Amino acid sequence: MVSYVINNGPRPVASATRERVKSIIEELGYRPDSMAQAMARRRSNLIGMVLPDARQPFFAELAHAVEQVALEHGKLVLIGNSDYTDSREDHYVREFLGMRVDGLILISQIPSHRVAAEVAADDTTRVVLLHHRSDAADKVAVVTDDTGGARLAVRHLLDHGHPSVTCFGKPAGSLGAGDPVTGRVAGWAQAMAEAGLDTDGLLVDAPFNRTGTFGVAVELLRRADRPTAVFCATDDQAIGVLRAARELGLRVPQDLAVTAFDDIKQSAFADPPLTTVSSDRDAMARSAVSLALGLEPPTGAGSALRRFPAELVIRRSCGCGAPAES
Repeated sequence: MVSYVINNGPRPVASATRERVKSIIEELGYRPDSMAQAMARRRSNLIGMVLPDARQPFFAELAHAVEQVALEHGKLVLIGNSDYTDSREDHYVREFLGMRVDGLILISQIPSHRVAAEVAADDTTRVVLLHHRSDAADKVAVVTDDTGGARLAVRHLLDHGHPSVTCFGKPAGSLGAGDPVTGRVAGWAQAMAEAGLDTDGLLVDAPFNRTGTFGVAVELLRRADRPTAVFCATDDQAIGVLRAARELGLRVPQDLAVTAFDDIKQSAFADPPLTTVSSDRDAMARSAVSLALGLEPPTGAGSALRRFPAELVIRRSCGCGAPAES
């Protein structure tokens, strides 16, 4: 009887009896053995999540969104930081699969062959790629329209009358085709091409964090032929650019207009507030958790890809006035 109350089944318990049992459990301070329950049910009630670096605001916010949705389903989220290294990513994937997590959500630049082998060898755990996608058609992925969003941000700068837009990103081929930054750089290039503008020499290889980008931006903005407008593939890069401009006495947006991508919470509090591309992280997290738990089929209309739209959030760094800021 007690086990039926604790485990919510498999047989029904009268409500009055259930309340008495719960009262006694609380009085005795009884704590169920979660590991024993998991072994009995062959379910861990855990979701594994591997991400590059939880210290970066975007990944922290995305992990928080996943955790909130998982909690609604009575699941706990275990998080591992790969630090952008294949060996650590492989370690966490192997360990999480060995713990029989109920689902695995993977934010990976390029899943290594070892990770792919670990996933392929486990036919019981659903694996969902989040934020990044894979070239493999059978991989389930939840992503943003990175290319379309970047085009919006760059076209917005060009509409302000800038003769060109410099991009802080990564060169073609340095990242996988499914990496978001690859799509964002492609969106920048498309917007430039549509405006009849050349991109030669305008792609800056910059780290994805504000500290590293700060140093790169200082060198670029010191030049006599410095750009008047830049698009950054991530908000963290843009915050580094804003700091570099301030160090050099450049005014944003009067001397340098800036747009970016991600809409982390700090972007609204930058100085000036950052115009950036936003995606619905809560909806993406909900979709990723549902797919990982098998609550919705992995494919829809013949596709394993869930692509969420992106929208431009206009603040002041681009040169616009001061509309209501989120």
